[in-house]
Amino acid sequence: MTIRMRSLSLPQLLLASILIGLGSPMVPAWAQTQSLTFEEYEPKSTLVVPENPVLRAKFPMIDIHSHHRRLSPEYVDKLIKEMDSINLRVIVNLSGGSGETLKNVIREMKGRYPDRFVVFANIDFSDLNEPGFGQRAAMRLENDVRSGAQGLKIFKNYGMDMKYRNGERVKVDDPALDPVWAMCAKLNIPVLIHTAEPSVFFDPIDKNNERWLELKQFPGRARPPEKYPTFETLMTERNNMLARHPKTKFILAHLGYHGNDLGRLGRLFDQYPNAYVDIAAVLAEIGRQPYTARDFLIKYQDRVLFGKDIYEPSEYTYYFRVLETRDDYIEYYRRRHAFWRMYGLYLPDEVLKKIYYKNSAKLIPGMNTRQFPE
Repeated sequence: MTIRMRSLSLPQLLLASILIGLGSPMVPAWAQTQSLTFEEYEPKSTLVVPENPVLRAKFPMIDIHSHHRRLSPEYVDKLIKEMDSINLRVIVNLSGGSGETLKNVIREMKGRYPDRFVVFANIDFSDLNEPGFGQRAAMRLENDVRSGAQGLKIFKNYGMDMKYRNGERVKVDDPALDPVWAMCAKLNIPVLIHTAEPSVFFDPIDKNNERWLELKQFPGRARPPEKYPTFETLMTERNNMLARHPKTKFILAHLGYHGNDLGRLGRLFDQYPNAYVDIAAVLAEIGRQPYTARDFLIKYQDRVLFGKDIYEPSEYTYYFRVLETRDDYIEYYRRRHAFWRMYGLYLPDEVLKKIYYKNSAKLIPGMNTRQFPE
């Protein structure tokens, strides 16, 4: 995608094309601007407004959505220091695995810091095609909870491209998983489930697609209809699952991929009291609609949980600034997610407390709530 700057005369175009073709360092500035690509275009704002960077969260946080796989005592010690620096009290590691793998993760993370980490189990799908899979998976989960797991994480391949041996797609509302969801209700543990991807990943990759840059840089993230179910198909299946298991608490990852339509997410909350969401990796969605998002988060303050996804301490500060301040025109840290700017929501303290830690503490069994303020 090329950005047009201004029209040039024919002699200028010929000269520019010759110099560029020869790789000449003498290419004039006006010629360079003509070949500027969308990826290269990074305008610097001249806007002068108050800026209030927030390096440490106002209240202690529980990050409900994090992944940590290569663990060692040194890595965990480093985590604790970084967490302390930004007021991150508890990390929920969603990549716990199952069986002995889970036990090892719990030992490495909670062995010396029992109150600072929570570990969710994952389903072992290796025997998916054998009769009675759901019952076995439910029993394994029960054993994992006995070993210390405090929740269940379902990854994005479930519903998207996981298939049975005969080629049939495993649907989000597949009855085979009913025993697992029932077990979660019995054990009173939450299910954090990643269903689908941003809706635009399912759309044509053209000039109208607002995630064009990301899909160009990472073409494997596209979800063309000849390979994947449609976005609406996945949403329908997910909602069927919510309806069939009203006693199971489901945390829909990434605002349930309704961050671009908070009205729709609100209607989902109204219809399914067992549904919650995290804000992991969707800060750009919230930050670009400050009035709508502020109203939404205040109205549904009991249903939204703080999450980050990719762990990088320096990036948390953007979340703090959007949630806590009333700053204008905040730059996002990953341009391929948002070429637009964000705005501070200036949420009330009680709403911040619920998003930062209270809602997660209520959903996760076995939390030491004494480490958080009232």
